[in-house]
Amino acid sequence: MTTTDHRTAEDHRHTHGPECGHEAVIHEDHVDYLHDGHAHREHSGHYDECADCQCSNCADACANCACADCSCPSCNHNTCSCSNCADTCANCTCADCSCATCKHAA
Repeated sequence: MTTTDHRTAEDHRHTHGPECGHEAVIHEDHVDYLHDGHAHREHSGHYDECADCQCSNCADACANCACADCSCPSCNHNTCSCSNCADTCANCTCADCSCATCKHAA
């Protein structure tokens, strides 16, 4: 059995979602909600803090990292290479995405 470290976020007075007022960013296989310097993702009925960028130039969440020379394995700044998209891989929502570097749940 493998144990994964989850950093539970502070309690919320609302449920994050399309109408909650916080910016939603697709980050690999989940959606992060950005607010107050945090990136929260839903996990088993509560919210966890999402991963922080591991490169030496940044202290931001991976979902919000904008480092031009980022080397963090959890950040994905590549541009989607499928013919339907011109966005970054982190923001790609193509249902039929064929890009090798996009990791979203299409």
